[in-house]
Amino acid sequence: MMRTRPLKVALLGCGVVGSEVARIMTTHADDLAARIGAPVELAGVAVRRPDKVRAGVPAELITTDATALVKRGDIDVVVEVIGGVEPARTLIKTAFEHGASVVSANKALLAQDGAGLYAAADEHGKDLYYEAAVAGAIPLIRPLRESLAGDKINRVMGIVNGTTNFILDAMDTTGAGYQEALDEATALGYAEADPTADVEGYDAAAKAAILAGIAFHTRVRLDDVYREGMTEVTAADFASAKRMGCTIKLLAICERAADGESVTARVHPAMIPLSHPLASVREAYNAVFVEAEAAGRLMFYGPGAGGAPTASAVLGDLVAVCRNRLNEATGPGESAYTQLPVSPMGDVVTRYHISLDVADKPGVLAQVATVFAEHGVSIDTVRQQGKDGEASLVVVTHRAPDAALSGTVEALRKLDTVRGVASIMRVEGE
Repeated sequence: MMRTRPLKVALLGCGVVGSEVARIMTTHADDLAARIGAPVELAGVAVRRPDKVRAGVPAELITTDATALVKRGDIDVVVEVIGGVEPARTLIKTAFEHGASVVSANKALLAQDGAGLYAAADEHGKDLYYEAAVAGAIPLIRPLRESLAGDKINRVMGIVNGTTNFILDAMDTTGAGYQEALDEATALGYAEADPTADVEGYDAAAKAAILAGIAFHTRVRLDDVYREGMTEVTAADFASAKRMGCTIKLLAICERAADGESVTARVHPAMIPLSHPLASVREAYNAVFVEAEAAGRLMFYGPGAGGAPTASAVLGDLVAVCRNRLNEATGPGESAYTQLPVSPMGDVVTRYHISLDVADKPGVLAQVATVFAEHGVSIDTVRQQGKDGEASLVVVTHRAPDAALSGTVEALRKLDTVRGVASIMRVEGE
C-alpha cells in the first residue's frame, strides 16, 4: 500500500541540472510515487538569483536562504547540485544534522572531502548517494559500490570528461589543431568559456579520486591523483598515433599494484590501440573500462554530462534514498577498510612514445639507445627519418617505471645530437 504522506525534497541549485531535476520530479510525479511507494514533494529550491525565471518551478518554493531550507527539520532528502566545495560541504553536513539524507552531484567536494561527508552521514544515520558525480547518466558508482562489491577490482580506466573527448575526437577525425577543435567545442556548447578545469584534467582528476576510492576500498583524495592536461597534444601526435594503429584519449586510470599493496590514480593523455573499446568512444561521450578478478572486463558507456542525463542519475539516487527512508534503512556507506597507500606517479609502470628531433648523422641512434639502456628502459620499436642534416627519431618503449622513463628523457635532452624532445606520450590499453 502506498503511503499518502509525501516525502519532502529540498533542491540546492536550479541551474542546468537542477532545473531538469525539478522538471522530472513534476512531470513524472506519479511514476516516481509508484516506484518509491510514496509521493515525493519538492518542498523548496535554494538559488542565488531569485529573480531568474525558472519554468515549472513555483515562485513560492524559491529561496536564497539555503541554510534555513536544510534546517527545516521536515525535509527527507536534500539534493545538492550547486557544485564547489563551500558552501556545499557545510550545507550537506547541516542537512545530515537536521535529519535529511543527501543526493549530490558534487565531484569536487567528494574528491576533496568524501571521508568527512561519509563520517557525517554515518554519525546521523543518513544516506549519501552521488551517482551523478561521475560520468553523468552512466550507471557506474552503484555498480562499483554494490554490483561488484563481492569482486576484486584491479583496474578502472576511462574517458570521464566529454569536453576533452570531443576536442580530441575532432583532432583525430578532421586533422584540426587543438585551438581549432576547442573553438568548435565552445561554439557547440561542449566547452565552457574558461575550459581550464576540463582541458587541464582537473575535472577528470576529481572523478578519478572518487572511482579509485570506491574500486579499491581505500581513501583517495584529489591531491593523490597525478594530473596532466591535454593542451600540448598536436596534430603531429595524432599522425604518430595513427602510424602505430592508435588514437589519443585523455584517460583517468586507477590501478591496484601487482602486489596488491598500493594503488595509483592518474589523469593524462595517452595513445591507445584502435582495437581497444575506448578508442571508438566518439564526440562528447564517456566510457569507463573496469577490470575485475571474477567478472572480467566490463565497459560502461553513455552521455557523461548535460542537464537531462545528469538529472537522470540524480533521480535514480533520489528514488533509492526515498525507498531507504520508507524502510528506515540506509544504503552502503564508505568502504575504506583496505587503507592502501597511494603510490606516486614515478612508481607507475607504463610505456612511452617519445619523438625526438636529432642530428642526421651516424651514431645518433646508438647514443640514444645507450641512454635508454643506462636507465634500464627497454626499447620496443624505433623509427627514424632524416633530411638535410636534421632527423626525427620516434622511440616506443616496453613497460617500465615512470620514474625511469622520466629520467631517460632528461638524459636525452643533454645529448648534443638531440635538438629537442618534440613530444612525449604514454601508451596504454594493451
